[in-house]
Amino acid sequence: MCLAQWSFSSSGRQPAWLLLATFLCLLPAGLAEAQIWVVTEADGSQRFTTEPEPGAEVYMRTRHGARRRPNVTVPYGDSILNAASDTGVEPALITAVIQAESNFDPQALSSKGAQGLMQLMPETAEELGVRDVWNPEQNIRGGTTHLARLLGKYDDVTLALAAYNAGEGTVDRHGGIPPFRETQQYVDRVLTYYRSYQGTNN
Repeated sequence: MCLAQWSFSSSGRQPAWLLLATFLCLLPAGLAEAQIWVVTEADGSQRFTTEPEPGAEVYMRTRHGARRRPNVTVPYGDSILNAASDTGVEPALITAVIQAESNFDPQALSSKGAQGLMQLMPETAEELGVRDVWNPEQNIRGGTTHLARLLGKYDDVTLALAAYNAGEGTVDRHGGIPPFRETQQYVDRVLTYYRSYQGTNN
């Protein structure tokens, strides 16, 4: 598909910043030069496109394959930065886990009982001292503390993510990422989001 045909709007289900992050991931790595334009509609929504049109402004320019990331504002950015500062976990990784776990829905509840933005199980939340799992600040802080502990244990981002998804015992028994399609896809998805957020301002 021609890149000029890609255009995203914040008037759909997904917010514009999330669509832009996805768009950035789809840009060919070998692209020598490209521009991304943003068009602000009358209702305040925004569209991103690689083809200029009346009223469009340059949002991002890439040259010789080097991509300059724009400043992307994400939900709960302050809470993410606070948790990152306290634990040493990269804001981009925290953001990627939140997107993969709940798509930034603080009321998300899985069929297995995982709750909130970072999908904490009740027993895990209790161990982490999270009193209100539905409170975004507490959920992010608890989830990030848990993620930081896993990163410290495995000293490997992929194994830490696999343990976040499938549990430490499962990763330990298999000596690595377990051969479960769900976990393997989860790790790949988080890493894709992680790369898209690196270099942005959360």
